[in-house]
Amino acid sequence: MILIRHIPFLKAVLYYTITAFGGPQGHYGMMLKTFVKQRRDVTEKELLDLVSFCNMLPGASSTQTITLIGYKRGGVPLAFITLLIWILPASILMGALSFLLIYFDNNAIDAKWFRFIQPMAVGFIAFSAMRLFKIAVNNTITRVILVIVSLVTFFAFKSPWVFPAVMLCAGIATNFSSKRIPKKAATPKKIKWIDLVIFLSIFAITGYLSETATRQNWENRKIINVFENHYRFGSLVFGGGDVLMPMMYEQYVVRPQTKRVQESKRDVLKMNKEEFLTGSGIVRAIPGPVFSVASFTGGMVMKNEGTAIHILACLLGAIGVFLPSALLVLFFFPVWNNLKKYVIIFRSLEGINAAVVGIMVGAFFYLAKDVLFTDVQISFTTFTLDVIVIIATFILLEFTKIRSPFIVLACLLLGLLV
Repeated sequence: MILIRHIPFLKAVLYYTITAFGGPQGHYGMMLKTFVKQRRDVTEKELLDLVSFCNMLPGASSTQTITLIGYKRGGVPLAFITLLIWILPASILMGALSFLLIYFDNNAIDAKWFRFIQPMAVGFIAFSAMRLFKIAVNNTITRVILVIVSLVTFFAFKSPWVFPAVMLCAGIATNFSSKRIPKKAATPKKIKWIDLVIFLSIFAITGYLSETATRQNWENRKIINVFENHYRFGSLVFGGGDVLMPMMYEQYVVRPQTKRVQESKRDVLKMNKEEFLTGSGIVRAIPGPVFSVASFTGGMVMKNEGTAIHILACLLGAIGVFLPSALLVLFFFPVWNNLKKYVIIFRSLEGINAAVVGIMVGAFFYLAKDVLFTDVQISFTTFTLDVIVIIATFILLEFTKIRSPFIVLACLLLGLLV
């Protein structure tokens, strides 16, 4: 009954959900308009504080922010309902897309209108990298981190641990100097780390079960793998959906083609490049969190296991990728004011942010290589059109106010016409 008084707030969340295009940057602007200026659920200073806090955590930052707005209004129950309203529409649409692509394939329907969605997705990553570059790379150490991480990402893209490893090293590197971010004199209070232990325990248990299920060839091993993979993505991603995409691409497209996996004859989760890039492009055209692409990838890697398992995989993909975000933000928010006194957090964040940009730069070149040069029979005209779409997507996003759904629509129409 207590939640009844929050119905107007939940209606505002639903309206925000179905109109929130443009990724985190667009989401924050709409949050400011809806929850600060129109409803006054939080002040502008509180919203900025929430955004700063969520950007320090792995996971879906805009999802964490809207969850915390619900938490500040009505505690954990309202935060949970807010989270569900935010993630369900986009996740349902992306799950439905996985069935749509299969329908096209089974009925030999030409899906040429998706043709330019793949190079468009690469253009989106280039734009995001440029936006973050302007914010995160502004001194010598961050420039060095950017170059090193870009090269490591490009040449070691097939290693599943390259992303967390480079971010950890970058965070350590920026802690060697106290000139840019001097140590504060305030002594922080003792923090209870039991909640973090719980989060890490879930991470470890799912990882162990997934590996054991695969090695011992459990009957339902793949569905366990789906949840573990997406939980790991949600636990390790700093920088939002544009960093999530390369991690998923490595896991489901690149890794199954490696010599080690093929020689071991392990039946790993996989999808083809065209399917993945189509999903990562279409997610830009729908409102809601970019992380909802997990519903699509979960379904696609289990598309041959029957309708019931396909639907379950869509569900587990979404739960797996969003659960760490919710756990982390609700665990750490009560101690946020204490965490702000740990200067090591801020020094590490400087390096992590630079590493995120480096990952995106390296991923851009790797994915562009896959899109433009993988097919040896590709014609010069097709190659040229792909390059034009990548460049045009970047220019439209960077220098115009055209919103991303219209760019996606234009690429769909171009694919239909060409």
